Amino acid sequence: MSLSSPAVRNPFLLAFLLCVLSAFASLAQAQIAPAPTIAARNWLLVDLTSGQTLAAEGATARVDPASLTKLMTEYLTLRALADKRLAINQAVHVRADLYKHVNQREESVMFIPPGKTATVDDLLHGLIIQSGNDAALVLAEAVAGSEPGFVDMMNAEAKRLGMTGTNYRNAAGLTDPQHYTTPADLAILVEHLIAEFPDYYKLYSQKEFTFNGIVQRNRNTLLWDDPSVDGVKTGHTEAAGYCLISSAHRPLATGGERRILAVVLGADSSAARAEESLKLLNWGFQNFEVVKLYDADQAIANPEVWKGRSPIIKVGFNRALYLTIPKGQAGEVKPVLETKQPLLAPLNAGDRIGTLKVSVAGQALGEYPVLALENVAAAGWFGRTWDSLRLMFKK
Repeated sequence: MSLSSPAVRNPFLLAFLLCVLSAFASLAQAQIAPAPTIAARNWLLVDLTSGQTLAAEGATARVDPASLTKLMTEYLTLRALADKRLAINQAVHVRADLYKHVNQREESVMFIPPGKTATVDDLLHGLIIQSGNDAALVLAEAVAGSEPGFVDMMNAEAKRLGMTGTNYRNAAGLTDPQHYTTPADLAILVEHLIAEFPDYYKLYSQKEFTFNGIVQRNRNTLLWDDPSVDGVKTGHTEAAGYCLISSAHRPLATGGERRILAVVLGADSSAARAEESLKLLNWGFQNFEVVKLYDADQAIANPEVWKGRSPIIKVGFNRALYLTIPKGQAGEVKPVLETKQPLLAPLNAGDRIGTLKVSVAGQALGEYPVLALENVAAAGWFGRTWDSLRLMFKK
């Protein structure tokens, strides 16, 4: 279970990620169809609506990310656009010796003319849709001045996002023993891309792009096979095998949409990575449902406060709280709130004041930090003294 997508920069949501792991363990015990056998070295299935991991194999193992590296290159480029360090229509100079650093015969490229200029918009299209290694290098230099400087930024950003199993050595995904990530880290990165840059995320569903008179198709064949799939990224090297991160969204019965993310790494062929990814996505949609327990900022309780100007405080979550459960068990969800006792003022909105423990059909599913939704200032001298006396007798 989760509070929607975990923005890992928030310490409260870091604790939340630990809840996701316990939720996964409980889901594995529930009476559902077993996860399908996946012909890949490592794989992971996450319901992004709740943040829960539904099934996984080697989720924290180090892997060669191949072109999945470009997800971080894309993320940092979009951050630069958001911070106005780049402009979408800005013309970027392309070094004359570009293809001394990028092998046109052996690497994916968008065929940027050396010594000319290309707009950031075209480069993003070439990076996302055509998976151009040349686009990755040009954007890296545009953002950071050099690829080594950009790699430093990549590693700093990975650390900030909580991608603890990741280390980058280049911007495009060239094989290097010290260039690695994990399926779980890739899921964190994609979740941020989708949540923070929804307008640019639409590029991942574009099926082809023409640049320099050359048409190239998106390598994610699921865009043709399943209309609910709208991304995300393929990768392949001899060391990494065939890789695909795919995301699909389908309507929720209660309104809105549900999004599931599949990470499949180390398949034997491009056809296999697509087939195994679709197998995982369909299994997740068919065997689980999502329920919303609480809206963002909804008061789920009003526990007593001591030594405060108010005798109670509203508590809840700062984002909607969703739960992914086996289908047919919505009526079996049981939340139990445990608050820290005694709650002493002053308290500030956002302070953790307790834990919501959730079980489904008698099985523990997860524990979630509960926050103060308002401020409660300290009472005056008399109020504090009176409550101190009351607490002495209460004990």
